[in-house]
Amino acid sequence: MELSAAAWRKASRSSNNGGDCVEVARVSGTVAIRDSKDPHGPKLLITPQALHHLARTIKDA
Repeated sequence: MELSAAAWRKASRSSNNGGDCVEVARVSGTVAIRDSKDPHGPKLLITPQALHHLARTIKDA
């Protein structure tokens, strides 16, 4: 999937930890996730539902 034009965004709280976090971008009904410290590194592509489940799981942990 082509991600060069993706609009990546960080969480608003990312500045609390020195800016090291993940970034997300919506692309063609998919959510792309990458490490903010390595923007040219690997990306994870998941469905919006999977991202919601992941976020809920992390919050509940």
